[in-house]
Amino acid sequence: MSDLDLTTAQPRARRPRPKVVSLTDAAADRVREIMAKAEKPYAGLRVGVKNGGCAGQEYVLEYAEAAQPLDEVVEDKGVTILVEPKAVLFLIGTVIDYEVNKLSAKFVFRNPNETDACGCGESVTIEPGRALEA
Repeated sequence: MSDLDLTTAQPRARRPRPKVVSLTDAAADRVREIMAKAEKPYAGLRVGVKNGGCAGQEYVLEYAEAAQPLDEVVEDKGVTILVEPKAVLFLIGTVIDYEVNKLSAKFVFRNPNETDACGCGESVTIEPGRALEA
């Protein structure tokens, strides 16, 4: 029998995890602007991935009325991002930007897990990320 008293053992503090996704200043500004003009208050921006498009997957952005129990909640630059649980491994390390040019204005995902994209830029192929490391 061991002399270790488990009733007084303290759990080891977890090191902080890096954010699954982050926003550039331009993206954060645009999300705050969109949320301020929304027809009702929302809990944040829901980010996910769905099957579709010629490359196999598409990014999804939508208003989130409330956080779901398994959502990964990310606070970045004053914006609340709710990442769908099934999308977390596909989005690890992603930076969401907002770009404006002469012909379009759009959110752009800079995802290190992308392995391919279709010619029109509407869909991508994403491999699940390995793990979050500090």
